This record gives sequence, structure tokens and C-alpha cells, in this order.
Amino acid sequence: MSEEQTTENAAAVPAGMRALPRRQLIITLAGVMLAMFLGSLDQTIVGTAMPQIITDLGGFTHYTWVTTAYVISSTITVPITGKLTDMYGRKWFYVAGLSIFILGSMLCGLSQTMTQIILFRGFQGIGAGVMMANAFIVIGDLFPPAERGKYQGLMAGVFGISSIIGPTLGGFLTDELSWHWVFFVNVPLGIMVIGLFIFFFPDIRPDRRKHRIDYPGLVTLILAVVPLMLALTWAGVDYPWSSATIISMFAFSAIMGALFVMFENRSEEPLIPLWIFKNRIVGVSAVVIFITGFGMFGGIIFVPLFFQGVLGESATASGSFLTPMMLGVVGAAIVSGQVLSRAGGHYRLQGIVGLAVMALGMALLSMMTIETSNTRAILNIVMVGIGLGITMPLYTIAVQNAVPYAVMGVATSSTAFFRSMGGAVGLAILGSVMNNRFAADFTTGLSAEAKEVISPEPLNSLAHNPQALLSAEAQAQLMQPFEQLGEQGTELFEQVMLTLKMALNSAITDIFLIALGVVIAAWVVNLFLKEIPLRKQNV
Repeated sequence: MSEEQTTENAAAVPAGMRALPRRQLIITLAGVMLAMFLGSLDQTIVGTAMPQIITDLGGFTHYTWVTTAYVISSTITVPITGKLTDMYGRKWFYVAGLSIFILGSMLCGLSQTMTQIILFRGFQGIGAGVMMANAFIVIGDLFPPAERGKYQGLMAGVFGISSIIGPTLGGFLTDELSWHWVFFVNVPLGIMVIGLFIFFFPDIRPDRRKHRIDYPGLVTLILAVVPLMLALTWAGVDYPWSSATIISMFAFSAIMGALFVMFENRSEEPLIPLWIFKNRIVGVSAVVIFITGFGMFGGIIFVPLFFQGVLGESATASGSFLTPMMLGVVGAAIVSGQVLSRAGGHYRLQGIVGLAVMALGMALLSMMTIETSNTRAILNIVMVGIGLGITMPLYTIAVQNAVPYAVMGVATSSTAFFRSMGGAVGLAILGSVMNNRFAADFTTGLSAEAKEVISPEPLNSLAHNPQALLSAEAQAQLMQPFEQLGEQGTELFEQVMLTLKMALNSAITDIFLIALGVVIAAWVVNLFLKEIPLRKQNV
């Protein structure tokens, strides 16, 4: 099809209803899936290389910042991208996002200091945010709501597959080449995807009128979200929750959030049109997505710690144990998307089933003990994965189906934004609960005899970091004062290790119990979700 014919068709057909040739449609969809794979793979592949990065570049105290910079920049970019692509079209934003991501990857791979890699990861996150925001929006451009379930399920499947491949690939590249290649590997694939987008991606724009960018809304949104996420990251780790630093950051974020709402209500073209949340489907979906993000990410992130600290598995083994869960996510997401499209679009009913399965999985996780077998623990997390997979495609499609096409981009990106924010809040709160519960249980459970052997400073360190359960070196260091006591010392040391393990088990299962309550709350909110038939056209 020539460019002139494409332009004529674009003018003759309503926005979002371009009758693309089958070949162009398939290649466009393949490009979107590859871009989705590239962005989601980067989130898992880097984690495996982090210990080696720290070894080479130093700066252990800034360990979390490599991830934090990426998460914050990508999260804040998502809603901004959604609005701008509604105004100016998706294609060239997608190309720009891929270009930023590739450039950021190269700069990260060339980094010589921790400061450099943190800054470049933040830059890379901007590109990733553009890519991830567009991934689900573009499905809405290419297919009407009645057909989207099949393809949204595939997108969720791509995310799951990248989570399986990422850790293994990251370990292989780090061991066989160097950690630099964890970033360089993005470049050839990214360049290929850019080529696909330039030559085959349709340049669909809702209209050609002049737009006004909502700069006050954009600035206040950034100033509300960034301090909030930084405070959630630092609270309970670098600073106490009650410290002046954390409280002032929360207060500043709240003020900027209030100003953002004021500006959005007055703007001619608001960055996030708040009226969309008056729609019952959008409002309820946003709440469910936020709550499930809180419970899901906040709960699942502690599963590897349970495998390593409580069940005594290695880091490599604990990572491989997550593979069955991700396979459950992938399989359930694909099936759920197909059922949604073929069975009449009963997203509320599928949400009831999916959240119930997820809640059952969380309940089983909360009942685990130090005696739980690996097989039982894996079955429990697979249950959570299946429930998660069932729900992943649902709410995005429900939201897209409920809003006019002109705001589909910002509405879709809002779902990703709320999921990220829910995860950040959940991780901060649940992490603080776990640390406090572990310290209390360990301190009260440790015998007076053992406390006399361990000096105050190492004892305080153990109460806040169970490194003796995770590191053979730390365990050997802890054992030294007990070795001098002979057989009695060996018994006391075993008591200390058992106390550590039981305290960690109690703390983590408490987290799963809280996550269970949060998922049940999401299940209740989902009951208020209104079902309307999925449209067979984009309007």
C-alpha cells in the first residue's frame, strides 16, 4: 500500500479503525510485542547482574538506587505519554521511546561509576515508560474492544515470558561476558524494532488540530509522584517513617497533588482528564488495579526471601522456583484474554474468579512454616500466578471499552500508573511491617544464654538483617563466639539459627496474610464493577 493510499484511507475511516493490510497488521503487532518484551526483560535481567556491578563500581549503599531511578522515571513517564499520544499520535513517540531506551542502555553499559549508572538508568527508564505505556494503548488502536482480550492476553504473556528468561540470561551474560552486556544486549534488538516501527507502524492521529500541552499539570504531577516514591523507597530503610525528611516529602507530595487536581479541573486539555474517573467502570477498575498492585507486588517480592532464608535454598534455586509461577501467569493470561473475547466480555465475572484464586494462593502462602516442602511452596505460588494471570488483561480492556477513543491513551496508561503506584506503596508498607515483626520476634524468641554470647552490636545487626540465613560467610562469622563454648556452644548456635528462621518465617507469612486481606478487598470492590458489552468498533 502506498503512502498516498494510506493517507486517503486514514482520512476516510474514523480514528482507530484503519483497515490495515494483514501483513502490516501482523508486523505492527509483532513490533509491539517485541518492544514490550524488550522493556519488561530489562526489569528482570539487570537484577541478576547487580552484585557484579556493585563489585566493579563500588557503592553498596546506593545498591537500590539503580532500580529506584529506573522505576521512578518510567512510572512518571507513563501517564504523560498516554496523554501526549492521544494528542499527537503513537508512532513517533514509540520510536522516540525506543531510541531513548537504546541510548540509555548503551550509556549504562559504558558506565564507570555508580553515579553514572544511576543517572543513565533514570534516563533509560524514560524510554521504557514510553514503550510500556504505548504497548497496551496500541492494541486499542489496532483492534476493537470485543477483540482486544485475545491480544491483551498475549501481551501479558510476553511480560511473563520475559520474567522467566531475564534472570537466566542476565546470569549467563554476566558470567560468560561481563555485566556490561546485560545492557548492550538491548541495542541490536532495539534497532530492529525501531526499523519495524518506522516502516510498518501506522501513523494514526485522532485529529490534526492544534493542541495545548498542560504544562502546569505536567510539572505538578512530577513534583507529586517523585517525592512520594522517594519517600516510600527511603522510609524504614534510610530514614525512620517519623523522620522530618520523610514527613516533609509526604507533605510536599500532598500539596503538589492538590495543586495538580486544581490545575486539571481548570485546564482546557488536562494531562489526565479527571472526569474519566467519574465513569463507574474506570473508577472501580482504578481502585482494583491499585489494590491488587499493593497486594501482588508487595507480597510476591518476598517469595524468594522465604525460599532462601526459611527453606535454605540458594539464590539461583529460589529464582528458578519462580518460573512455574510465571508460567501460570502466562498461561492464565492467554486463556483469560481468549475467554474474555469469545464468551461475551464478562470481565467482572472473570475478575471475581481471578481474584478469588489469587486470594486462595495468598492464604496458602500465609500458612507456610519452616517445615513446608519446596513442592508445596511452589504449588502455592503457582496458584497466585494463575489468579494474577486471569486478572491481568481484564481491567485495561474494561477501561478502554468505557471511555471515548479520544482519551483511550491516557485512560489506558492510567491503569499502568495505578498498578505501579500500588506496588510502590505496598512494597514500602509491607517491607516496614516485615522488618518490625522480624526484629520483635527474634529479640523475644532468643534465649538469655544466647544473648550473653553475642555482643550487642552484632545482636542488633541480626535483629534488622538476617544475613546469617542468607550468607555462609555471615553464618561462619556468627558462629565464632559459640565455638569457644564447645558442645554447649554448638547447641546455642543452632538455637540462634532456628530462632532466626522462625522469626523470618513469621514475618514473611504475616506479609502474605496482609496481602491476602488486600486481595480480598480488591475482590469486594470488583463486585461493584459494571459490565457493559464490549464494543465491536472503535468510537
